[in-house]
Amino acid sequence: MARILIIAEHLNGKLNSSTARCVTCAREIKPDAIDVLVLSEAPDSIAAEAAKIESVSKVLTVANPANAHALAAVCAPQIAAVAKNGYSHVFAPSTTFGKDLAPRVAALLGVAQVSDVMKANDAYTFQRPIYAGNAIVTVHAPADQILVATVRTASYPAAGNGANAAPIEAMNVSVELPTHTRFVELAQAKSDRPDLQSARRVVSGGRGVGSKENFAIIFQLADKLGAAVGASRAAVDAGYVPSDLQVGQTGKIIAPEMYMAIGISGAIQHLTGIKDAGTIVAINKDGEAPIFEVADIGLVGDLFKLIPELEQALN
Repeated sequence: MARILIIAEHLNGKLNSSTARCVTCAREIKPDAIDVLVLSEAPDSIAAEAAKIESVSKVLTVANPANAHALAAVCAPQIAAVAKNGYSHVFAPSTTFGKDLAPRVAALLGVAQVSDVMKANDAYTFQRPIYAGNAIVTVHAPADQILVATVRTASYPAAGNGANAAPIEAMNVSVELPTHTRFVELAQAKSDRPDLQSARRVVSGGRGVGSKENFAIIFQLADKLGAAVGASRAAVDAGYVPSDLQVGQTGKIIAPEMYMAIGISGAIQHLTGIKDAGTIVAINKDGEAPIFEVADIGLVGDLFKLIPELEQALN
């Protein structure tokens, strides 16, 4: 009997779409129950969002001032305690949040972890990428212990809202919480543009953009398209944009409906981050650039001439 516990990711009182993507993954297993756990200082509004997701059986909440900020060291003991209440699986998104949290939960439960699940063959058999996404490995996990896994959210669409909201149940979790970790400050970039990891459209610039000042052309095009802005590692390393915009194996792995790669050659590490994108558009002056091998639409030419022409057409 499979009972799956999904750890809700949220920020500033809003549920992250990664939670609904984990639900889609969980449905592949056809479990008896899919429950969502919300850890927060004030979980009610977040829990109400989670309860609307289709296929969610129940939403569990743990209200504790210690959960005001999502610290993995503080959340992990509480999750491990809840998981022992008859759950066969614990899922977290393969985001910064989940990658920090899941290994701690697995360690507290004394089990191994399956990372970056991109397909569930059955309750204990999964597919995940290796070698920067160049190969897919099938992993068989032991069926006699709780399975902890992170879900590659770019591989799954977000589950929609159901007709009826799932019940919400408040829990009291009595565990000793560590004191060696405390919240100091959250330094978060603010932008009116869509979030890079959940945006339907993304416009990314690479080394070919040439400079930090020239990157303004990428921002302008993104604004006309209502898109998020991304960048290659080469552009980030060159100081054109901050690291939170980096797309690729060592950055954010995304799956927008449309991805525009401008001045990006297409190193394998970058392609790993966009392999699940719907339509890939590439603009590069080098007609032999690897990005054209994966692009659905390719334009060979000077980006500083082509982009203004595109903007004029959009107008």
